[in-house]
Amino acid sequence: SGGRQQDNLGGADGLALASDPGGTLNFLAMVENLQGDSGRGYYLEMLIGTPPQALNILVDTGSSNFAVAGVPDPDVTSYFNTELSSTYKSQGIDVTVKYSQGSWTGVLGTDVITIPKGIYGSYTVNIATILESENFFLPGVKWHGILGLAYNALAKPSSSVETFFDSLVRQAKIPNIFSLQMCGAGLPVSGSGTNGGSLVLGGIEPSLYTGDIWYTPIKEEWYYQVEILKLEVGGQNLELDCREYNADKAIVDSGTTLLRLPQKVFSAVVQAIARTSLIQEFSSGFWTGSQLACWDKTERPWSIFPKLSIYLRDENSSRSFRISILPQLYIQPILGIGDNLQCYRFGISSSTNALVIGATVMEGFYVIFDRAQRRVGFAASPCAEVDGSPVSEIEGPFTTADVASNCVSSVSFHEPVLWIASYALMSLCGIILLVLIILLLIPPRCQHRYTDNDVVNDESSLVRHRWK
Repeated sequence: SGGRQQDNLGGADGLALASDPGGTLNFLAMVENLQGDSGRGYYLEMLIGTPPQALNILVDTGSSNFAVAGVPDPDVTSYFNTELSSTYKSQGIDVTVKYSQGSWTGVLGTDVITIPKGIYGSYTVNIATILESENFFLPGVKWHGILGLAYNALAKPSSSVETFFDSLVRQAKIPNIFSLQMCGAGLPVSGSGTNGGSLVLGGIEPSLYTGDIWYTPIKEEWYYQVEILKLEVGGQNLELDCREYNADKAIVDSGTTLLRLPQKVFSAVVQAIARTSLIQEFSSGFWTGSQLACWDKTERPWSIFPKLSIYLRDENSSRSFRISILPQLYIQPILGIGDNLQCYRFGISSSTNALVIGATVMEGFYVIFDRAQRRVGFAASPCAEVDGSPVSEIEGPFTTADVASNCVSSVSFHEPVLWIASYALMSLCGIILLVLIILLLIPPRCQHRYTDNDVVNDESSLVRHRWK
């Protein structure tokens, strides 16, 4: 087992690979049900409430809450008016979600949804109506909410909130798998927003990929956490300890625009790209994202940049496979700068807490989130072409004899665990504070009276000092 995977139709695992026109699933109807681009995200049309209100919902595999604008917002063209829906039920529970960029606060409720280009039928799901937000809805975005497709471990305010996709699996009895194709390769970032894409709920649509599907295990079921073994720039191994690539996690996240790398890995990649492309004198602002690089519109700068390859552990742990992106994916055109110039941004950035395989990479592949078998699959995407040539590659198998048997830290602090630890520490501090207050209020006659030989240890001053 391991290596290349080509699943048969059907099977004991319930994996759906073919459309059933008479049933719940018709994958061909889901083809090109997304619009958007890597700069502003890919979104799906959804009908919410009774009578239905049509909203565009951002597809995000890096979070777990389904949330929509619940009040007017300067950057939102539509919002979900709960008062107009006869099927909306408020749960009266406040919820706040923070992302790497932006945050929102809202109220949990339930309502019915249908997906015009999705599975048949209407389903009741948890939905948060966003009442306040900061840097979440941005100018020019064409979506009005977010569809978190990760595991319930990330759901707010607790993992007991059933996620959107778990609700679909339970109510529609579809296989516990979805797949995603985003078709913005080589097209301008934040352009017209009409680039296509497909979110296939319940299985895999064969027309959306070519060749074989390569699977890597999901290490932990919160984000879609995977194990990265090494990176190559222009075919040259970065020679870093493989644990650096997974510090403190490596995830597949459609809601993140760029390929984000831990700081040490990012620095090594920038140095290798500069060295390989012979542009050491390139402005540092380009690499950090604060400046664009511009060329004459007749030029194509991609030829001077190298290929970037990411090695993932195969299901057979002694093997790996690699996904590679050409510079057409990470040197990204930007519209509206200059008349005779075409400007580009660097589609890779540094991160403090994760390696994130975001839209920059995902646009090169058809990505399968096989939750039933706890694995993520990658296959070549026919729409990942620029000027008629493929801009991504997938190859294998390769041996893992040159890397450690485990590149992921054995200690994994999930957000729910951190919250529990935080509450425990706060409770402990509260108990200690209560004891100190009681001691301070004890009548003087019960307190120990110091003699000249006693060592003075003024606990009350210490407490007052802490609270200043």
